Amino acid sequence: MGAIGEMDCFYAGWMTDREGGFSDADVATLERLTPFLGLAIKSASLARIANTLVETYLGRDAGRRVLQGRIARGVADRIKTVLWFSDLRNYTRISDSAPPETIIPFLNDYADAIVSAIHEHSGDVLKLIGDGVLAIFPAEDRARACAAALDAVQDARESVEAVNERRRAQGLPTTEMYLGLHLGVVFYGNIGSKERLDFTVVGPAVNEVARIAALCRSVDQPILMSSTFAASVAEDRRRLASVGRFALRGVGEPQELYTLDAQS
Repeated sequence: MGAIGEMDCFYAGWMTDREGGFSDADVATLERLTPFLGLAIKSASLARIANTLVETYLGRDAGRRVLQGRIARGVADRIKTVLWFSDLRNYTRISDSAPPETIIPFLNDYADAIVSAIHEHSGDVLKLIGDGVLAIFPAEDRARACAAALDAVQDARESVEAVNERRRAQGLPTTEMYLGLHLGVVFYGNIGSKERLDFTVVGPAVNEVARIAALCRSVDQPILMSSTFAASVAEDRRRLASVGRFALRGVGEPQELYTLDAQS
């Protein structure tokens, strides 16, 4: 029998408050039923383990889709979504200068802060790319999805600052989050080879959000949003300020980009 994690056997204990305890017939019945009960419990437990594994490694929504049988290569849905692409300031310099054994705890600390904020506001993290995070907030209601993303931004920034305070107290390197937000149409599904598939999003909008995030360093802003995203923000529109028009590599037309207004 194979094992997943620590689950490689089944133990059962039985008690009764009946005077005289179990009869021989009771014991025989329990002995006969216990293997079947163990099989049922193991099947249910393995299903929960599988669900946890795919959600942990693929993302919550992507994991559910895979478990429901969405595993055919090339099968993808065309969806409109808010795209989140973030990375960490000066990660390359920190990783080059810090002891190697400190890099994974460093990444884990900041991933905890950022991923938890995204999940708290109904986003789905699709990829962790070194220090980068690619996430989506499905946009059936565009204004609601944009508001959820902005709420996640606020929580992520507060969580990153809390991580920084703790790490400073321990004499450890700290960083900040750079973030690009965009609203666009993508293909969401299985892409890859026959041997290795990835459940992710592809399309020009994914490239655009990555380019927008990369511009944060050049314009010295921690957060940049596309004009498409900004146009879909409802009551929070007053919180946004234009930082100008920019040519994005691989994008035909210059785009006006926005950030959070420091005065709001």
